[in-house]
Amino acid sequence: MKILFVSLGCDKNLVDSEMMLGILGEKGYEFTDDEMEADIVVVNTCCFIQDAKQESINTLLEMSRLKENGQIKALIAAGCLAQRYREEIQKEIPQVDAIIGTTAIEGIAAAIDEALKGRSRNHYNDVNARPVTGIHRMVTTGGHFAYLKIAEGCDKHCTYCIIPKVRGNYRSVPMEELLRQAGELAGGGVRELILVAQETTLYGTDLYGKKSLAGLLHELAKIPGIYWIRILYCYPEEIDDELIEAIASEPKVCKYLDIPIQHASDAVLKRMGRRTDEAELRSIINKLRSKIPDIALRTTLISGFPGETQEDFEELYRFVNEMEFDRLGVFTYSEEEDTPAALMPQQIDESLKEKRRGELMELQQAIAFEKAENMVGLVLEVMIEGKISDEDTYVARTYRDAPNVDGYLFLNTSAKLMTGDFVKVRVTDANEYDLIGELYHE
Repeated sequence: MKILFVSLGCDKNLVDSEMMLGILGEKGYEFTDDEMEADIVVVNTCCFIQDAKQESINTLLEMSRLKENGQIKALIAAGCLAQRYREEIQKEIPQVDAIIGTTAIEGIAAAIDEALKGRSRNHYNDVNARPVTGIHRMVTTGGHFAYLKIAEGCDKHCTYCIIPKVRGNYRSVPMEELLRQAGELAGGGVRELILVAQETTLYGTDLYGKKSLAGLLHELAKIPGIYWIRILYCYPEEIDDELIEAIASEPKVCKYLDIPIQHASDAVLKRMGRRTDEAELRSIINKLRSKIPDIALRTTLISGFPGETQEDFEELYRFVNEMEFDRLGVFTYSEEEDTPAALMPQQIDESLKEKRRGELMELQQAIAFEKAENMVGLVLEVMIEGKISDEDTYVARTYRDAPNVDGYLFLNTSAKLMTGDFVKVRVTDANEYDLIGELYHE
């Protein structure tokens, strides 16, 4: 029996997919990327914003046609959309044999076995169940880097976000389990660990009574084979001196931080239910740059939040211009049902949301291009990502680049290098968001 596994949405969802793949692999199932070869299809869905929701629905509908035509024997829906809209999916897409809730991924093998026998049974646990542990993951990111999900759920309850309802309250994964996973990943050739959660900065507060991300970093850094540790999704108000010190002092921890601030206008931040204001954002950013001068800062913003005035937008624009983030992405506000923001007055027209997003991205483009130019002449250690076929050019990432969201460095050399190798490179040129370099010989 061959399984086609479709993982949609964020890297946190991808970790769940890799766990389910691990469970199924140990049961003897084989996997395929070709829907024409598949006997079974599993779709791990997302519902974070409207576009993600629509992609998940479209994928389920596409796969349901394969089931209807007798091409596949079983269709399973998992993940956030399946958790949130399980009754609607069962009613509108009856070809789905079973639904796996966000905290019941260990039920994937049983769900498939039952579906193949003509029985349909959904698998759910309490949305606040403890994170699943002890599973051997099947890494799908190429083997040289992997995501390590350190917590599940969220307690912040931002007014635009549905995650606490589909993923539950904040629950940290015990440190011993994370160290077990990290050791196993390192043993399989992983060189870079990327720490993810809905929010990484609160790690350990529920288990150990205090923020423990800094302690986790020190422990992970002891694992042989791990070369880089990268941290994503740090809420600015939770970044403390202990975490800053850990990033500054641990050689394996990338001088890189992803801080999703969402906005800079105090009025908009308050309506979003965020816990910071503009002055606090400026303070933490300045502190990070003071304590870690070579740090690369990434952020994400929302344009067109309900009630965002032209003055609010101009305040955000000015903030981005002055802060000069190294990496920045902008989402237009997505109206999500069952969230307070969806009921707010003064919803913004889609065209205005897009216009404001475009202006922010144009500003950031100029900032990013200038920052790339300023890298020329520097010597950096990079991780090899792959080779361009028929060319003496390798694709690499610097410590400033998270996979799939940031830029690349293109290394011109005839040397024989392998994916996952670390080499020193002198930056010789910049091409928009990307860098060009040559091997550096001391």
